[in-house]
Amino acid sequence: MRDDRGRGRRPDDDAASSLRRLFVGVPLPADARAEITDVVDGVRAMPLPAGARDVRWVRLEGLHLTLRFLGPTEPERIAPTMAAVQAAAATATEPIEIELSGAGTFPPGRRPRTLWIGVTRGGEGLARLAARTEEALVEAGWEPEHRPFRAHLTLARSDGVSVGPLVADRLASAMAGRRIACSLDALGLFESITGGGPARYVPLALHEFGSAAGSGDRVYHQRAPEASGGSPGQT
Repeated sequence: MRDDRGRGRRPDDDAASSLRRLFVGVPLPADARAEITDVVDGVRAMPLPAGARDVRWVRLEGLHLTLRFLGPTEPERIAPTMAAVQAAAATATEPIEIELSGAGTFPPGRRPRTLWIGVTRGGEGLARLAARTEEALVEAGWEPEHRPFRAHLTLARSDGVSVGPLVADRLASAMAGRRIACSLDALGLFESITGGGPARYVPLALHEFGSAAGSGDRVYHQRAPEASGGSPGQT
């Protein structure tokens, strides 16, 4: 098989291009996003050593708490996965009140790969929702996730970036004594799309807690226009 420029392509290339990198997450409300944006803007305004490359910050308009990363997904699996996410959302009968405070890295130490803000209140509620989401996904045919759930808000990735420890320390200082309270009320299936900067997190479906099928949930049946032409990324 050949593309329109005459270069050879393999059938596996076409199969891979149809996969969509998905995850299940809980979006943060606008007021919490605004407070976190203020923190990140302050950290990013601090100068870095000459010639240093900054960590890769996430797009702040798409801030979310990931409950389950699914990865590259065949198109035919999307509908049953949406149904599983809706089933999990229906089990949450009230909003989850959380508090974001503190900061850390994965792994801990001086060679971090991920920079995050912690969840210091409401983690139990998120863990219960994550467990119900896991059960619904397994029923829909997904393999069980064996890694334990740990609630956190990813803000940046620092793989191979020398200033990672420095930026992590600055983020920890910026969050010292700061507490960001918010209410979570929806569960979504998202697609992670790269191209033109940090990954964009496009909602394929958002279900309010306690909602049943056909109750007016915010459902998106196709990719958002800005997602066209991108390639899969990670959350």
